[in-house]
Amino acid sequence: MSTEKLPPGRRPLNSADDAARRLARIVDAAEHAAASVIDDAEEQAQRHLDEARDRADGIVAERLRELADQLDQPASGERRTGHLKPVETAADAGEDEEALAPRRGASAGARLLATQMAVSGASREEIEARLRSGFEIEDTSEILDAILGPEE
Repeated sequence: MSTEKLPPGRRPLNSADDAARRLARIVDAAEHAAASVIDDAEEQAQRHLDEARDRADGIVAERLRELADQLDQPASGERRTGHLKPVETAADAGEDEEALAPRRGASAGARLLATQMAVSGASREEIEARLRSGFEIEDTSEILDAILGPEE
């Protein structure tokens, strides 16, 4: 055995088995640390993607509102106070069925709503149901095909 002095707290290795066990612990610790770093990086990347998706959805929704307002210009003398508002059904507004006359620009509003729902991930069936109930559109295929593509 050598007469070299070891740093305090260190003892000489007794065998190759001791060295192998120590190396295995070091490798395990390194692998655990690497896995933790990878997990943290994936979580951070997912947060960035979610934030970017939310910003993009907001930009798209704002642009769609602007385009809908351009398509659905107010009649002379009509004053518009803001962007399009959510559609209320007769039950929501407490109105009679007769009070729900077809509104000017319903097509543009229906297309806007369908586009917003598609962007947010709604299914074709959900969008169709909303168009039928909110805009009383019998045949929704034209709008849905224009936004989602023809149904296969």
